[in-house]
Amino acid sequence: QVQLVESGGGLVQAGGSLRLSCAASGRILRINDMGWYRQAPGKQREVVATISLGGRTNYVDSLKGRFTISRDNAKNTVFLQMNSLKPEDTAVYSCNADIVLLPYGSRSNAWGQGTQVTVSS
Repeated sequence: QVQLVESGGGLVQAGGSLRLSCAASGRILRINDMGWYRQAPGKQREVVATISLGGRTNYVDSLKGRFTISRDNAKNTVFLQMNSLKPEDTAVYSCNADIVLLPYGSRSNAWGQGTQVTVSS
């Protein structure tokens, strides 16, 4: 019914930047909250940032000032701008969306497949 596709991951040196994108497609009436999560090897998945339909953002405290989440509602896309990257930011980054589906307004919580971000020292 719905698909989320991430892009923009890769290998970057410490101090560099990456911009992740996540585009949703399918029978979408509306997307409420969208978010980015990450999972490093041997660790649990953690939230990075979330953004509401109206643009209200929340960040994990440790990433404030380096990461910025934004969205383009017309394109059903969420972005994550990551600056001043550190080796400890290395993880698989996944997007999540709370979606209201056509035609009857049922809800779906969807995940992307994940994109690898590797930061070298």
